[in-house]
Amino acid sequence: MTRRPSTRRWRRPGGVRAALTMAWRAAPGPLVLLGLVTLVASAAPVCSAWLLKTLLDRIVTGAAGLTTIGVSLCVLGLVLGVLPEATNYLRAELSRATGLAASDRLYSALNRLPGLARFEDPTFMDRLRIASQSSATTPPAVVQGAIALVGSVVTIGGFLGTLITISPWMALVVLAGAIPALIAEIALARRTAAMLWRIGPTERREFFYADLMANLDAAKELRLFGLGGFLRNRMLTERRQADGERRRLDRRGLRVQVALGLLYAVINGGGIIWAVSTVRGGTIGVGDIAIFLAAVAGVQAGTASLVNQVASTHQHLLLFQHFRDVERTPPDLVVRPRTTPVPALDTGIELRDVWFRYGPDSPWVLRGVDLSIPCGQSLGLVGRNGSGKSTLVKLLCRFYDPQRGSIRWDGVDLRDMDPTQLRERIGALFQDYMAYDLSAAENIGLGDLARLTDRPAIRQAAQGAGVDETLAALPRGYDTLLSRSFFDMDGDEPADGAPLSGGQWQRVAMARAVLRGERDLLILDEPSASLDPEAEYDIHRRLKRHRTGRTSLLISHRLGALRDADLLAVLDEGRIVERGTHDDLINRGGCYARLFDIQSSGYHRGPIEVAT
Repeated sequence: MTRRPSTRRWRRPGGVRAALTMAWRAAPGPLVLLGLVTLVASAAPVCSAWLLKTLLDRIVTGAAGLTTIGVSLCVLGLVLGVLPEATNYLRAELSRATGLAASDRLYSALNRLPGLARFEDPTFMDRLRIASQSSATTPPAVVQGAIALVGSVVTIGGFLGTLITISPWMALVVLAGAIPALIAEIALARRTAAMLWRIGPTERREFFYADLMANLDAAKELRLFGLGGFLRNRMLTERRQADGERRRLDRRGLRVQVALGLLYAVINGGGIIWAVSTVRGGTIGVGDIAIFLAAVAGVQAGTASLVNQVASTHQHLLLFQHFRDVERTPPDLVVRPRTTPVPALDTGIELRDVWFRYGPDSPWVLRGVDLSIPCGQSLGLVGRNGSGKSTLVKLLCRFYDPQRGSIRWDGVDLRDMDPTQLRERIGALFQDYMAYDLSAAENIGLGDLARLTDRPAIRQAAQGAGVDETLAALPRGYDTLLSRSFFDMDGDEPADGAPLSGGQWQRVAMARAVLRGERDLLILDEPSASLDPEAEYDIHRRLKRHRTGRTSLLISHRLGALRDADLLAVLDEGRIVERGTHDDLINRGGCYARLFDIQSSGYHRGPIEVAT
């Protein structure tokens, strides 16, 4: 089991440069304009305060130029009224472009993982969930936060310079008030990021229970067994646990904000008392007191904004770290810099002393397997549940590499080949085949993307799987959506999808495998598991015709479907215990003969006796 890293790892976030680089590549125009608009918007309040001071001083002294200053204030007010809308638009445009680029990079990195090991790692999946949920918002938030920080510094600098001209020590007091706020907000940001990481497994379980209750495939059992209330309680328990973590953090945040509010109130009140007493003493004028009060309020607002932006950006950087970690996750399979080209299979595939387990603390699934699949011949693999058959398939497709031994393609170790090129040579019908929420044509076309729009080839594959008439009879034929998860909006009116039965789906999956054409290795893992006897006979007849003269691996619990294979191998507890033809193994009277006899007895004997 993979250990979850400590949350302390996230206390020194980086990534501002990475986020800015991403934004620059995705939307350079909005990024530059947003920076300029932010600078103008940050400097405008300082300019407004100085114009107001000048206006008051001239009113008191009776000096000229009041109209010019009044017009300048009006223009500045107009600019301040327009800038927020321009800022919102540029932020939205930057967010869309950067979010799209981030999602593209995240899932491109995910698709670069050649194997399956990462998808079975809970820690990686939690990190992926956080990165996926925040990929569209976190990178642009980091960029916008960085720009806003610059704007806050401009505002604070302008008003602080103003305060220094009036009272240096008062400027120091106001600035010092921001230090505890900055420390407190960053601490809260760290705690928030750590809390989100900590409750990741809890939220995944909550989503799991919620998805079960809304899942069509699970609806029958849930209602028959009365599981709705049980799952709802499980979901609510997980939600309450996550909410409890959030509530504790919110209470801490409330206490911090109240304390900071009191600190700001004391500083502001002291500044007002000092200003009033100074005016009475005649040290400063009316204009000075106006700009002083504006400057105190401006520095406080600017520092509060700065603190919030630092804390918010810090938190987003912590979340962005998950994105960067997923993006930089090393491959779970070693792909050599110079791989050996995958030739058309000529001799065969050989497993030499193959050992495999899913983790260093897990039991061995395969234990020294030696097996050959001669080119142009079919091998039937037999074994009880858990004997390692599906694992062997994963190794042949190079979703994993064996810990010991090797698998050789015409004598070349699969580890010396590019996994993508290898899989181009393989066609497969998996036991856990996918039922995609796509159209019938796309469900078949995914078997060979080069022919995704080749309707004649798709129909020919469907005919080979015996499902052409079924799909053609759907409301919109092959363009019918095979799902009710969402509307198909391609037509003039939204139309409900047409879900298929299990047996029909299995034929669609078979058509997907048939579409791949003359691949060098054909893997058929339980190709008739969902079919009735008549349909099973038809499927195996079609598959036999499709695999004739081709190298194929057949896996089935229905041993009668394997008896015509060129060679049979029995896998038991991770080892090959028997091999030979059907007749050889029956005459040998071993494991295969016993399994075959048990299975066939139900067809030619009387009722099964129940032990009492």
